[in-house]
Amino acid sequence: MREIQFREALREAMAEEMRRDEKVYLMGEEVAEYNGAYKVSQGMLDEFGPERVIDTPIAELGFAGIGVGSAMNGLRPVIEFMTFNFSLVAIDQIINGAAKVMSMSGGQYSVPIVFRGPTGNAGMLSSQHSQNFENWFANTAGLKVVVPSNPYDAKGLLKASIRDDDPVIFMESELMYGDKGQVPEEEYLIPLGKADIKREGNDVTIVSFGKIMKVALQAAEELAKNGISAEVIDLRTVRPIDYPTVINSVKKTNRCVVVEEAWPLAAISSELTYNIQRHAFDYLDAPVVRVNSLDLPLPYAPTLIDVILPNVKRTLQAVETVMYKK
Repeated sequence: MREIQFREALREAMAEEMRRDEKVYLMGEEVAEYNGAYKVSQGMLDEFGPERVIDTPIAELGFAGIGVGSAMNGLRPVIEFMTFNFSLVAIDQIINGAAKVMSMSGGQYSVPIVFRGPTGNAGMLSSQHSQNFENWFANTAGLKVVVPSNPYDAKGLLKASIRDDDPVIFMESELMYGDKGQVPEEEYLIPLGKADIKREGNDVTIVSFGKIMKVALQAAEELAKNGISAEVIDLRTVRPIDYPTVINSVKKTNRCVVVEEAWPLAAISSELTYNIQRHAFDYLDAPVVRVNSLDLPLPYAPTLIDVILPNVKRTLQAVETVMYKK
């Protein structure tokens, strides 16, 4: 395998699917002439032309709606949001359009569309550009929500998302586009709804997804120095959630910490905590503990960002709590 960047893995996924299926196209702000705001689509305009790599005005409501309509008529659009903070302008097209067409048409129409772009904190962008919406979209029946943590997963999950007949919310991170990882040259897909055990362990289960997997894995390294064996699970997909993988791990380790960047109220971690304690209650030696962002709009100052977001220190404190039931 070769080592490539996260943005390159996404680009390969889109380009391979566009070569395979002429119905796939990319549309969004600056995706064509500028090669993408984060250079994810670099070179794609040259290969596929302006009919399949389409620059749009700054009008998320408009081009999201165009994407939904084209998907209903047989195309397979990939709609890029420069950030999911801007998807709020288009959320009616996603929630009341894409997510409900299959059900409301009695199965006569499917909406094979991918909405993709970065989510969460990207460093000193302040409150309106630093929010997490995974739990918002995961709350909506009819959508699938994917949040990869590394280049290998990003490519395999994006290819699977483009081929899926349901609308998929594919959420990345501006802080991960330059991350490098091993990615095979041969084609592969990763099925949606299947979590991955990134590190096996016996003493405590740590569950996370997206860029916060870095925090979880760093915490596991620190715990190992103190003789604590942490099993680290990457959800990869937060709708549907792979509950069996998580539950089976907790039954083995008897303890669980969930680490998530979103605010604590109605978060993915809330749903996980409920289901773990419902299906593995008799196996738990301590209540499940969550590590979320503090319940505040994210400020601009980097010192305050470090305090508010989940970090290794807070994760280690959570593990200490479940290990010693403090």
